[in-house]
Amino acid sequence: MSNGGIIGPVNDPTTTTLVTSFTASGTYNYPNQATPGEVDYLVVAGGGGSGSGYPGGVAGGGGGGAGGYRTSFPGGTKLTVSGSYPIIVGGGGAGGVYINSIGSNGIDSSFSTITSAGGGGGGACSGPPVQSNGAPGGSGGGAGTSGTPKTGGTGNTPPVSPSQGNSGGAGGGSNAGGGGGGAGGVGSAISGCTGGAGGAGSANSITGSPVTYAGGGGGSLGGAAGPGGGGAGAPTFGTCGVAGTPNTGGGAGGQSAQGPGKQGGPGIVIVSAPGTKVVSGVWSLSEQYNFKKAGNWTS
Repeated sequence: MSNGGIIGPVNDPTTTTLVTSFTASGTYNYPNQATPGEVDYLVVAGGGGSGSGYPGGVAGGGGGGAGGYRTSFPGGTKLTVSGSYPIIVGGGGAGGVYINSIGSNGIDSSFSTITSAGGGGGGACSGPPVQSNGAPGGSGGGAGTSGTPKTGGTGNTPPVSPSQGNSGGAGGGSNAGGGGGGAGGVGSAISGCTGGAGGAGSANSITGSPVTYAGGGGGSLGGAAGPGGGGAGAPTFGTCGVAGTPNTGGGAGGQSAQGPGKQGGPGIVIVSAPGTKVVSGVWSLSEQYNFKKAGNWTS
């Protein structure tokens, strides 16, 4: 810009950001309360719990699906906000209880008009037919063990718009469970007697550094954890899966030991707003006036 004859360095406008992360429910206050502005967001729901194991550890459950993943960063449509907004950070779903209970879905997360669906619970081992299928959710849960093939839960994908995740993997026909779906990939089906891997999550740099969120849980008997907070499936008969990582929305790993499945990882909400302008040197009066009027001037 021209200094209009004023002696001093020329200062071009710079953009700073104010990033607010919520690991529990609370209230978001837009920095410039008087003037509406645009913000970026990341809203990840709670991951699904994994399916229950069987007495003696001879059969296991499916991995939990990752929590729904919605974001405007980078390059998406920002939200126009002003004032204050309630933030809901969804908890992870509980694991399925003794023998034939499917894992619970994770809890939805929300900010303003954006809601992400909780991840689908992993299917149960050797339960009633419908309980061995993975549950639908933001990403679907993996199927559990059954005498006949079972399906993974569907993810919140097209024609649902916008997409939030992927489907879980198939199970049944052996003692292994399918992997839960993730934000960036589907959960794998069982391979022989080996559990399916959890679907990969998605990386996001809204905080300034890349972090991967919303990975699916691995199925019982060796199903690998989905990158992004998913829990690994029980490695062998009679062992336990791994819970989803907190504040990633990761699905839980399938259980092969007697007792309940594991809990999905709670979600997270992150909002990135324009920060105040940090100024130095010499500025023209018109530039000072414009930035002060917009609430972006610090003295």
